[in-house]
Amino acid sequence: MNGMDLHIKRWITGVIVAPVLFAFILYSSESVFSILIILFTLVAVTEYNNIAFDAGYSWEKGEGLIFALFILLAVSLRDLQLVLAVITFAVMSAFFILLLRIKDRPIDLAPVSKVVLGAMYIPLMMSHFILIRHLENGKLWVFFILVLVFSGDTSAFYIGRIWGGKKLMPLISPGKTLAGAMGYFAGTVTGCVLFQRFFFHDLSPLHAVILGFGGGIFGQLGDLCESLIKRSYGVKDSGVIMPGHGGVLDRLDSLIFTVPFVYYYHIFVFR
Repeated sequence: MNGMDLHIKRWITGVIVAPVLFAFILYSSESVFSILIILFTLVAVTEYNNIAFDAGYSWEKGEGLIFALFILLAVSLRDLQLVLAVITFAVMSAFFILLLRIKDRPIDLAPVSKVVLGAMYIPLMMSHFILIRHLENGKLWVFFILVLVFSGDTSAFYIGRIWGGKKLMPLISPGKTLAGAMGYFAGTVTGCVLFQRFFFHDLSPLHAVILGFGGGIFGQLGDLCESLIKRSYGVKDSGVIMPGHGGVLDRLDSLIFTVPFVYYYHIFVFR
């Protein structure tokens, strides 16, 4: 696929998906929104499992999906003790299941590490979306995050293609450049300031700038960390469900770290 075909597919997918997603967020209840996040997250966990484990069914893939579902459901109930209990028993269960399956096979802790990483990396991080939706002005905060990440991704993509230059981390993500990274910051700050100016008047311009800059850091870290996982297994995309964009995990990568950052900024600073 040449660059122009990829570019066109990205825009076609975006034009189709974005309005549907925005309308869904605008008109859905908190419960329905939680279901959407759970579904997207489970698809992302499935893609992660296909990257981290061998093809076909495995106990570890089943464990990862079950742990993810219970973490997300516990967060939806907004019970901190239940969330901690689910995470605690998920870690213990991963070890326990490995003990039952060792038998005559060589001892290998890698499956436990992969399962626990998958549970902490995707569902735990993405569950903060559910928490954000429950905040006062929750819908605005959700839109604010989406604008932040979309603005950063779009700006980085085009500035990186136009200016190119020195690679950011070529061993992890060969396509990313320092110019693109600077463009990401420009996009996130600009997007946040404009959204605050026209839609989110309860948020001050200073908070918008700080969140835009911080989101620029965490968004790119999330992107690089997902690339690190894929490169370690020799995979280019997490899936093919979204033409021109790869898989669901490829679209959530920047959000995975940005959402917790915005949530805890709201809890510890904004409030």
